[in-house]
Amino acid sequence: MNPHYINQGMAAHNQGYGGGPPQGYGGMPPSGTLPMGQRPPVSQGQSMYNGQPGAGPYGQPPLKQDLPHQLYGGGLHMQNGPQQGMASGPHGDRSMSPRIQQRPPQPSMGQFQRGPVPLGPQGPAPGQITNQMGSMNLGGIPQGLGMPQTSMGHPTTMGNQYTGQQNTQQGRLQNPPTSMGMQGPSGGTPTSMGMLGPPTLQGIPGQSPQRMTAPGPPAVSTQGPPMVGSQPSIYGVPTSSPNYSMGGPPTSMMQGTPITAMAGPPPMPGQPPHLQHPPMAQNVTTTGPMMSVGNYSQMDNMPPTSMSNQYGAPPLSPPGVGPTPSTPPFANQPNVGGSMHNRPQMGMQPTMQSQPRRLDPDQMPSPIQVIQDDKKSRSGVFQTAQRGSVPPLVTTPFVTQDQGNCNPRFMRATMYNIPCTADLLKQSHIPMALSITPFAQLQANEHPPPLVNLGELGPVRCNRCKAYMCPFMEFVDGGRRFQCVFCSCSTEVPAEYFAHLDHTGKRVDCYDRPELCLGSYEIVGTKDYCKDGILPKPPAFIFMIDVSYNSVKSGLVHLLCERLKSDILVNLPKETGAEESEIRVGFVTYSNVIHFYNVKGALAQPQMLVVSDVQDMFVPLLDGFLVKLSESEAVIDSLLAQIPQMFGDTRETETILGPVVQAGLEALKAADCAGKLYIFHSSLPIADAPGKLRNRDDRKLLGTEKEKTILTPQNNFYTKLGQECVVAGCSVDLFLFPNSYIDVATVSEVCKVTGGQVYKYNYFQADLDGHRFLEDLKSNVERPVAFDAIMRVRTSTGIRPVDFWGNFYMSNTTDVELASVDSDKSVAVEIKHDDKLSEQDGAYIQAAVLFTSISGQRRLRIHNLALNCCTQLPDVFRNCELDILVNALCKKALQDVLSIPPKEVREKLMNTCAQILACYRKNCASPSSAGQLILPECMKLLPLYTNCIIKSDAVQGASDTSTDDRSYLMHLLNAMDVSTTNVFFYPRLMALHNVEVESTTVPPMIRCSVEKLQDSGVYLLENGLSMFMWIGMNVSSDWVHSVFGVQSAAQIDIDKSQLLDLDNLLSHRIRNIVKKIREERRRYMKLTIVRQRDKLEPWFHHFLVEDKGANGTASYVDFLCHIHKEIRSLLS
Repeated sequence: MNPHYINQGMAAHNQGYGGGPPQGYGGMPPSGTLPMGQRPPVSQGQSMYNGQPGAGPYGQPPLKQDLPHQLYGGGLHMQNGPQQGMASGPHGDRSMSPRIQQRPPQPSMGQFQRGPVPLGPQGPAPGQITNQMGSMNLGGIPQGLGMPQTSMGHPTTMGNQYTGQQNTQQGRLQNPPTSMGMQGPSGGTPTSMGMLGPPTLQGIPGQSPQRMTAPGPPAVSTQGPPMVGSQPSIYGVPTSSPNYSMGGPPTSMMQGTPITAMAGPPPMPGQPPHLQHPPMAQNVTTTGPMMSVGNYSQMDNMPPTSMSNQYGAPPLSPPGVGPTPSTPPFANQPNVGGSMHNRPQMGMQPTMQSQPRRLDPDQMPSPIQVIQDDKKSRSGVFQTAQRGSVPPLVTTPFVTQDQGNCNPRFMRATMYNIPCTADLLKQSHIPMALSITPFAQLQANEHPPPLVNLGELGPVRCNRCKAYMCPFMEFVDGGRRFQCVFCSCSTEVPAEYFAHLDHTGKRVDCYDRPELCLGSYEIVGTKDYCKDGILPKPPAFIFMIDVSYNSVKSGLVHLLCERLKSDILVNLPKETGAEESEIRVGFVTYSNVIHFYNVKGALAQPQMLVVSDVQDMFVPLLDGFLVKLSESEAVIDSLLAQIPQMFGDTRETETILGPVVQAGLEALKAADCAGKLYIFHSSLPIADAPGKLRNRDDRKLLGTEKEKTILTPQNNFYTKLGQECVVAGCSVDLFLFPNSYIDVATVSEVCKVTGGQVYKYNYFQADLDGHRFLEDLKSNVERPVAFDAIMRVRTSTGIRPVDFWGNFYMSNTTDVELASVDSDKSVAVEIKHDDKLSEQDGAYIQAAVLFTSISGQRRLRIHNLALNCCTQLPDVFRNCELDILVNALCKKALQDVLSIPPKEVREKLMNTCAQILACYRKNCASPSSAGQLILPECMKLLPLYTNCIIKSDAVQGASDTSTDDRSYLMHLLNAMDVSTTNVFFYPRLMALHNVEVESTTVPPMIRCSVEKLQDSGVYLLENGLSMFMWIGMNVSSDWVHSVFGVQSAAQIDIDKSQLLDLDNLLSHRIRNIVKKIREERRRYMKLTIVRQRDKLEPWFHHFLVEDKGANGTASYVDFLCHIHKEIRSLLS
């Protein structure tokens, strides 16, 4: 036992990469806590805030506990070294890290080779955070090196793997280990590694040097249960040399389980029957592929998914190298025991040739496993008292208890431990970014930010940097002054805001004032925060309906007028506790002229005023155009009944759009209020008017260097118009119903600049798509929204915001201007250094939004976040959040798509991924073979998500993605928050054919691969915008009859997007699953039914992101191989 390794491991354990369930956020969660939008392509083309009663309405300060926390949660796993019962070799990291390169056999595997073996570097790297457990020598120096053999007996201290190897001269096998998360012969529980812990990618064990065999499945490192799914190697050739390639037995450098088989081929010739496939392990967690052959191993020497692929063909075995023995014994396997030497000599001729085998995707890092592990360990209450606490994943149900840092739903960071210097940040290659959703929707049992009204005093601010009062400010001089944490300036406390300090230096009224104890709160603004010093009026919504031929023919006009009042206007947003909404409404119709309507409550019938001079737009009336619903209900009913009749026989096909936006803008200006325009538009605006567009669609340009010419706006008319709208606080939401090209890239600019949204319904038919459209409109209208908003992000000295991504307007370098902002809008911010930071002081961020509420009140919403600082890269990698990194990378890529060739965009993403992982490999992992792939725990899915970004239709459209669809997705993605991008890039796939009818939960996710689909199964796939139900050819007729009411899958009407309401348990269960998923998403997802081998199946397969794409994009396994090759290139 080497105490040096033990101490290091336990030190790392205390830093948050091991041990029991997380307790670093204020204790264990209490028990019982709450835990594309378009049709697929058509052939033609408040009393308690801290949870403790006592001192004031916001509770007592929490007890600060410096307890370990984990990125992906608990279980009984280790990250950094052996625990008790773990033997370690004396030769440093050579015995501490799994390998994928061919190496001499190590004594821990019972494999001895006579002759000298070079020893590796001494000792582990400082700050090591890779898993070292599964690769340790037992009993010191190998026996074959001239040292006397130590007493080893039945080893029980190996990695999470079986260690037996058949002795080809004595026919004896070694016992499997029991101390690293594998059950021993007695079936006992794991004692060191823990099968419940999350996976850790530490490297891929490999082959012995100077020999090559055709590689097999990946040997992978795990911290979980045994891996399954790979194919067995040839076994039992006495004359073969011991070879430890990917299909071979685990070596002492290997962490992970043996490569066993699940539904694999029959035993290879010469393989004993007792070495056939073990049963499938539960909760399989795996890591990366093994890609090295000898000292010149390359990623392109491996067959990632097939015999020949874009990364090269597998190597053949050179003369003198035998097949790969494979020994995956059961725990109760016979012939166990014996000595661990007398291996056959190298160089003997093989009697059989090993066959190349494909890598098993199941052995790659799994997002499903990461999500499940985090749910198990991080669900419950998340307390924000501790600076730099990494929150649970966005997929984990949790309740936030605000104790000074804001709810992570409002603001998350790529890293919660910031490098102290710019050089260290640059070395890591991880962008320091924030994802801010200032009005994010909270859980039902979470408190919204409380409203503070300081009267004429207004918000208390720092004199120098203008930061607002927050829990981080330090009061000095007996409470008469406060020192700003952002700029260190000392500011005098206003007399009416003064309070004495207690013996700890805190104000005695600390827990009576939200701004002194909470991370998020709202403050009522004074006249100084209003335009021209005048308090604002309540905002207005203007509904502008296209009544041209296409809109009338599709049924849009009739549907909208029939349902607008009864389903939409009754849901106008209102302040909490208010009886009715203060928002006023107005109505406009248009084709190539514009019709305004006077709906004043005193009128018996509505009046129509027509403006035909669209070149110089003006508003013909003011009084009676914008009204409260309750005051003009009867007149509005009459108007909506008459519109379909007035335009039912129209033959006007040409439409305008620019003057329509101008009309709404002028109406809001005349009423002197902020508001939103809802425009329902059907075709390319080709009528002679401002904003006229030409058809420039050329799908052949997509994917070429010229694609940016059709993905950028035709002209700047709509961009300038949007900027005028922002100044007036006018936001624009576009609902598009095109049957052909409508130039989304250009018309969406007015939405992008004003903070609005685009909805798109291709080939709209009221009977098929009407329900989805109305649900989207209802959701848009009734959600909380703020108007005429300005956001500024302030940071403490040493860092500053430098770049912003999202749908908004910036007239300067600091202020993000949004005509409206709602719960779905997110802004990404990149932060960079302008000075050194201090580990002791940390870093602080404050995002303040000045806005007009739906009742017309000027307010500030403020979110605060405190982060740690560090001087070591391992600390950075230990406290990163991958989902925020992916969100920032995709928005950066969208910016690049419009300026550089698509090939460069893809290469930039791949280089970022490779550089981050190479930095970790070089600076945080133990010295080891270049052929070893080592991934940090919190970023083991980075290659997967990077590949998903590259494959997405927004960044690299599929061959059947239209130009408009591409622009539409780019617009949506630009404003997506983290939870939405998470499911957008890796869709949720689940089986429906085997659901428990009595259950009420959503079925578990399965991996997005066609290999997971059974002919007899039914599967549901959703990505937040689209939903598919895939039905296999051999699905049970009883299932089909229970859900669809027909006898076979061939009789299902796939044009219907609604499931039948049948009176049986299964039908009820399936409909509830679909309903629950839709409720989780921002937009109503149309259900598209896809039968196996139907014409729509390729479109469904397009969303199976782990497979090779139809447009030539790499599969997950291929991409991981390529990234490994890039990492090796960077390291060399």
